[in-house]
Amino acid sequence: MFKSIEINIEELTILGVKFPDLETLEITANAVGSNMFEGFEPTPKSIEIIRDYMLGKISLAELIKLAKNKSYV
Repeated sequence: MFKSIEINIEELTILGVKFPDLETLEITANAVGSNMFEGFEPTPKSIEIIRDYMLGKISLAELIKLAKNKSYV
């Protein structure tokens, strides 16, 4: 069953997490949505991690480490 998440285009937020621009928000929303079909249940923390990866603030190695440690919960 598909569960919707809160996306606010006007405020550029996903689950309350602020994005710098519409393009980054849309790319992230599409990636999260695709993974939700596979059972992923996003949290504000997981959205922050994905956003920071998309913006180059964390590396792929850091992203993998955060995922293995379940830091997104």
